[in-house]
Formats: sequence, structure tokens, C-alpha cells
Amino acid sequence: MPLVRTEKSHGYGKVDALHLRLRFPHPLTLLVGFIGLAAVMSYVLPAGQFDRRDDPVTGRKVVVAGTYHAVPQSPVTPFQAVVAIPKGLAAAGPVIFLVFLIGGAFGVVDQTGALRRGVEWMVQRLRDRELLVIPIVCLAFGTAGALDNMHEEIIPLVPVLLLLTARLGFDPLVAAAMSVGAAGVGSAFSPINPFQVGIAQKLAGLPLLSASGFRLVFLALALALWIAATSRYARATRTARPGHTNEEDNPLDIRDGLVLITILITFAIFIVGVMKYGWDFDQMSALFFIMGIVVGQIGGLGIGRTAEAFIEGFRSMAFAAMLIGFARAIFVVAEQGHIIDTIVNGLFAPLSHFPLGVAAAGMMVAQFLVHFPVPSVTGHAVLTLPVLVPLSDLLGLSRQVTVLAYQYGGGLCDLVTPTSGGLMAILAASKVPYGKWIRFIAPVYAGLFLLGLVAVGTAIVIRLL
Repeated sequence: MPLVRTEKSHGYGKVDALHLRLRFPHPLTLLVGFIGLAAVMSYVLPAGQFDRRDDPVTGRKVVVAGTYHAVPQSPVTPFQAVVAIPKGLAAAGPVIFLVFLIGGAFGVVDQTGALRRGVEWMVQRLRDRELLVIPIVCLAFGTAGALDNMHEEIIPLVPVLLLLTARLGFDPLVAAAMSVGAAGVGSAFSPINPFQVGIAQKLAGLPLLSASGFRLVFLALALALWIAATSRYARATRTARPGHTNEEDNPLDIRDGLVLITILITFAIFIVGVMKYGWDFDQMSALFFIMGIVVGQIGGLGIGRTAEAFIEGFRSMAFAAMLIGFARAIFVVAEQGHIIDTIVNGLFAPLSHFPLGVAAAGMMVAQFLVHFPVPSVTGHAVLTLPVLVPLSDLLGLSRQVTVLAYQYGGGLCDLVTPTSGGLMAILAASKVPYGKWIRFIAPVYAGLFLLGLVAVGTAIVIRLL
């Protein structure tokens, strides 16, 4: 990534400054580069794997500690690496279809104009108190992340957030920070996230929800840090709000109200379906498709214009959807080359030779690195925890500390890793370049990672169980 010298206003003040700025590749270029890197690593790293067993507690296949062994080398050829792209797209099919159908549904909503007029109504009532939006929305998404590991599920809300931030004069990055950023922080520091801390505690043989009070303290600190950073960026980059809009000439009417109520009902069903009935991406996709049809008829578009609006919505989300498949292809290549278990074994085996505190910090850093090729928090847990729990017992390290190291290391990686299809899709839908996101997040990320290390160190000192 070349360094270019540029002159611009400082990010947090309106003064001219000469500084070096990293020019990041296009997201598609970046992901293809990672696919190529994974293929190269399949030639460089020795192939190996752990034995796996069915775990009745979690209902998943987990690795068996101490069973890592070499397997025949499986280098991924350049052509096989390219073939991994359609394989990744197929593997990520349910998420990709969700993105397309969400885009189509909100294409219909946009054609009715109801959402724009609804946002205008809200803006008028927030006059001179616009910055209150940031902590309110961050807390909402942070709570959703803490409760249910919300990630790809954020995509339906991106159009709404973009309309709101644009009308308030905020940079589009603020929409991403308030949503996927806050949800990521909530997930990483959550005391109850079932897909992360919950499954990790099961694998570690710990009582569910144990040490929740300890985690809750650091969750509050992490969200406060994130809200402060987002608010500071929003104030520094805010532009003048648009003075007059067409929506002001056309106030909300009964038809608009019915459209907005339909959207709210859809999201209520969405939340209940996910949290109570365990809905997957297929059910979510069907729900938003139905919403688009209903909204089109309520909004007076008719069948033909509703179909056209769906197609326009599909186009708007095509790039975001494709990024998810390209991101999944990285894992496909690493798995095909049998190097994922090699990476895990290579990162964790040396930790047994370090003092307790250093080993715990090393676990957190190693978990951060493992999350790049394994961006699924659940897949990450079943891969690493069975290896780390016996190691922590050998070192005399609390299993709760081991879970914290996994939770903070892997969870925080979700905020930056380009191998996360959800993150890349949300950034693309928000029209936020990946490089711009990294430049915004770098200082606050350092603070969050340090906070995680402090939490791990504190847990060791107080002998958290």
C-alpha cells in the first residue's frame, strides 16, 4: 500500500496539515489479494489438522486437544484459488440472497418516498439536539450486539441510517460507526452473547453467564469509549444540513404512515423470529421480500412499478453482496490447503513457555490473528477453545481468563478484518471506503484492545472464576 503525501484538513480540527496517508486498495482488490495470499500459504505452511469429535454440549464438531498431526501437503493451485471464488459465493448464498432481497425491499420503500419524509419529520423534532442521535443509536446497536451477536442483520437498517445521517449533515461513516461498529463492540465485550461467550463457556466447562458482572463493567467502558470517538468524529466532519428538501413540502400522510408502520412491524417480526424461533437467513430474506411487496401496494406503486423498484434495489446492493462471497472464498482456500489448524497450533503451542500474564496477553493477540482466516465467532470458538483450555489448566490460568482472551481478541478483530463479509458489505452499502474506516477506527481500536488487555490482567489478579 503506497504512502502518498497529501494536504487536507485535520480529521478532528479545521486546520491545514501535511501528513502521510495510507492509500488502501479497492475492497475487491484487497479480498482477491487475501485469496491469493491464502493460496501461497498453502505452499509455505505445512499441512496439518486436529482430530475432531461431536460435542454433545454444544452440538458441534470440536477439535481434540493434543491431536494435531501432519497430513499430506495440499497446495492450492492458482486455478483452484480462482475456483474458490464461486465456491465462496455458493457457501455464502443465504447471506448474499438476504442482501439482494433487502436491497430490493428498500428500493421499493425508497420509491414510495415515505421513509425520506419520515426521516424529515424526525429531523425537525431533533433540531438543535442532533448529536443525541449518536449515543442513542450506538447504545441500541451495542445492546443488540451484546444480546445476539448482531452483524449481517444490520444490513436492512443501512438505508434508514444513511438517510438519517445525511439529513443531519453527518458523514456516511457515522452511520457505519453507529451500527456495525457499536454492535461489534457490544458483541466483543458482551456478558451474554450466546454465539460467542455462551458457546465459549460451554466449551470451557464454565457455568453459563458466569462472571457477567465483571464483563458488564468493561462493556460499559468500551461502549462509552466508542460513543465518544464516534461523536467526536461526527462533530469534526459535520457539514451544513440541507436547508430545504422536497419532503418538507410534502408532509407525512396516511399512506406514508402505513408504509412506516409496515416497516416497523417487519422489524418486530424479524427480531422475534431471530431471537425466539432461531430464524436463519432464508426466513429473513422471505420476510423482507414480503415487506417489499406489501409496501409497494400500500405506497400506490402497483405491481409493475414495485417490480421495477425491486430490480433497482438489487442493483444497488450487488457490490455489497458479492464482497460477502469473495470474503468467504478466503476461508475456502485456507481450508482446502489444510493450513487453518496449522496456524492455530503454531500460534498457541509456544504460549506454554511464557509467564502467566504474558501467556494470557499472547492468547488474546493470537485469537485476534486466528480470526482473520476464521471470521465466524462460533467456528473460531470450536477451533481454538478445546486447544486453549487444557493449556490454561497446565499453566494454572483460570478458564474464565481464557474465554476472555478469546472473546476480546476474536471479537474486536470483527471490527477491522476484511475477511468479514458482513463488515465489508455494510461498509460498501454505506459507501464508506475500507481505508477510510481503518483510519477512523485505528486510535479508538487501540484503546479498545488495551481495555481488553486490562480486563484480562484484572481477571488474573482477582482470580476471576
